[in-house]
Amino acid sequence: MTSRTAQFAAAYAALTAAHEVADHWVQIDAHAAAKGKPGSKGAVACAKHVATYTATQALALAAVQRATGMRLSWKRAVLGLAVSAVTHYIADRQGGHWRDDKPSGIVRIAAQTGHAGWLQRDPNAGYLLDQSWHKGWIAVAAAVIAGSAHD
Repeated sequence: MTSRTAQFAAAYAALTAAHEVADHWVQIDAHAAAKGKPGSKGAVACAKHVATYTATQALALAAVQRATGMRLSWKRAVLGLAVSAVTHYIADRQGGHWRDDKPSGIVRIAAQTGHAGWLQRDPNAGYLLDQSWHKGWIAVAAAVIAGSAHD
């Protein structure tokens, strides 16, 4: 498995599956409850969650590479995992306050792009926006990992 397209597909599948496991099974309740809180307590909880999240994604990439024989550049893998980690941290530090009087940055972006009503009406809207943010950035991370023809 050497084509960039196959590498992208495999990386995206591995990162997305690992995202689901890390965000819903690996993340502990204490981190989930505190990661959006202000100050160092929230920042530390979020950093711990993102560390386990990134480790889960790295293990998934390694497993896919081993199972398929695909050869990934470790430098590109580290860079792609960093893209996923940083954007996950940004969203999780901002998230959790989907309908407060002082909405998070992601909620403000959602409101500016025409989603304010949806956020108010649908209790699942915030979660869906959060997950789509993560998966969009996972696609970018997979593209970084797969590289380009000009490497």
